[in-house]
Amino acid sequence: MNIKDLLVKDVMIMDLQATDKKGAIDEMVEKMYAGGRITDIATYKEGILTREAQTSTGLGDGIAMPHAKNKAVKEATVLFAKSNNGVDYDSLDGQPAYLFFMIAAPEGANDTHLQALASLSKLLINPDFVAQLKEVNTPDEVQALFQAAETEREAEERQERSAEIKETNRTFVVAVTACPTGIAHTYMAEDALKKMAKEMNVEIKVETNGSDGIKNRLTTEDIARAEGVIIAADKKVDMNRFNGKKLVNRPVSDGIRKTKELITLATNGEAPTFHGNNSEEATENSSAEGSIGSRIYKDLMNGVSHMLPFVIGGGIAIALSFMIDQFMGVPQDSLSKLGSFNEPAAWFNQIGGAAFGFMLPVLAGFIASSIADRPGLIVGFTAGALANTGGAGFLGALIGGFLAGYVIVFLKKVFKGLPKSLDGIKTILFYPVFGLLITGGLMLLINIPMKIVNDGLNDFLSGLSGTNAALLGALLAGMMAIDLGGPINKAAYVFGTASIASTVAEGGSTIMASVMAGGMVPPLAIFVATLLFKHKFTKEQKDAGLTNLVMGLSFVTEGAIPFAAADPLRTIPSFVVGSALSGALVGGFGIRLLAPHGGIFVVLLLSHPILFLLFIAIGAVVSAIILGIVKKPVEQKEVVSKTA
Repeated sequence: MNIKDLLVKDVMIMDLQATDKKGAIDEMVEKMYAGGRITDIATYKEGILTREAQTSTGLGDGIAMPHAKNKAVKEATVLFAKSNNGVDYDSLDGQPAYLFFMIAAPEGANDTHLQALASLSKLLINPDFVAQLKEVNTPDEVQALFQAAETEREAEERQERSAEIKETNRTFVVAVTACPTGIAHTYMAEDALKKMAKEMNVEIKVETNGSDGIKNRLTTEDIARAEGVIIAADKKVDMNRFNGKKLVNRPVSDGIRKTKELITLATNGEAPTFHGNNSEEATENSSAEGSIGSRIYKDLMNGVSHMLPFVIGGGIAIALSFMIDQFMGVPQDSLSKLGSFNEPAAWFNQIGGAAFGFMLPVLAGFIASSIADRPGLIVGFTAGALANTGGAGFLGALIGGFLAGYVIVFLKKVFKGLPKSLDGIKTILFYPVFGLLITGGLMLLINIPMKIVNDGLNDFLSGLSGTNAALLGALLAGMMAIDLGGPINKAAYVFGTASIASTVAEGGSTIMASVMAGGMVPPLAIFVATLLFKHKFTKEQKDAGLTNLVMGLSFVTEGAIPFAAADPLRTIPSFVVGSALSGALVGGFGIRLLAPHGGIFVVLLLSHPILFLLFIAIGAVVSAIILGIVKKPVEQKEVVSKTA
């Protein structure tokens, strides 16, 4: 397959009418759909907007390359569009965009497709070719121009390969290029770096991390010989192999637009020396990045994300043990053993209890490892275990994780002056032994006040009923809807999951039930709103409504994000009202839940499943009605079928 096959004439736009970025994307996506190249506007557009949110694909010099690779694409296609007046596309150079290449790649795109797309990207580096492209007037002229340029490029590459002579007196650098989708910027950066290196008489080898895998992989010998390393990437690449090398780490867009600067930094010795993850400098450097709040949030989320599988698996296993005992029957005088009276129930209870036992150590361990890398793991695990046995609970483990991490950071500074020959001993002896002793001693002191706080909080939560429980349920459920998966949402969710361990004996947590209700309402509200107020949503938004039904029932709050992002001032308040209402009803009626996730799939683990579903439905309908009242109708042209 060549570029001509990808540049389909039927989906070209020779006079793009849009004047802003949103309008241009909508116009091109609709043309893709009308030309039968994509099956679903919403899904494909979501991929385009997700990529734009990472970095603008307005490359500068009048060119934009929006692209997505997802299941909505029927066949690899490049839509060419030309704007005569220019589009404010938020380009990297701040200038209008005139030439557009919207790339659609199917999920199963093979190497042939991807290589053709890479070739397309490389051609756009040539300013003479771009100038000629701006003068075309018909789809046939576009195809002919690309065909001629591709033929000429292949001839040049053959000539370069046949005349290639190894020059040992030239400076040698290596580079890695990568972008999230790996179908455009990756290869444009590769070609731009090669061209500039040739002009600067620098020898370069570029590894690409694209959708078709790693190509031109750098060898150990390449890295050892290189004077410097250039990383032009917007996604994670293998970095540890460059330990000890002068390294420039920039976004992939800099690999396209700032090639001379990158190569100069890599060759003149001004780039900083990179230290891999196993080094002390790496830990110090990583802990210095970003604001204090962002670092704390990142470290906390590392612990929470590793803890949740233990909470979810253990909580559901324990909930099943209660269900089994209720089904098999427990004598009135043995109700205190509910969940472990019958042998099958006791078996599930034992499994769930074992998983719960790891919850706090895992939380603290992975908070500490986020701060201090691998040496923090054992100390953090121990701090979490001490918080568990000492009665300090979730809050104690949380403090213990941060304490353990920074104790290891402190020890790394203390032992920094030791001879290099002791590096191995520091990792396996000094850090764990001194870290355990210091952190363990501090935890024994911290556990005393934290146990008092933890017991008081548990007593407060256990004693909540009626109005108090309703108010707390409303607060936490409303927090779930404020940023739909962001820090506020995560804070409410973590608080809910933390309440489960202390409420096992009572049959579950009212707090967790309120939190789950609050998280299920926003996407369900979108589904209801698209049914009740069809004239206020575009066709693709109405199509996405069904998707939000599934997400809402599954407790995936993030399904409502595209709608909130498009109109936050109207959408988010309506979500918060409905979620808070559901949370208040769940809390006020004392509905309990042991499972921290699952939505409708764990409804039988609720103390009152019918009431729970009713309260969620009430919240979703209220949110939908508010949204329908405050939301402006869409323009008529957006409601008309895109297939016309």
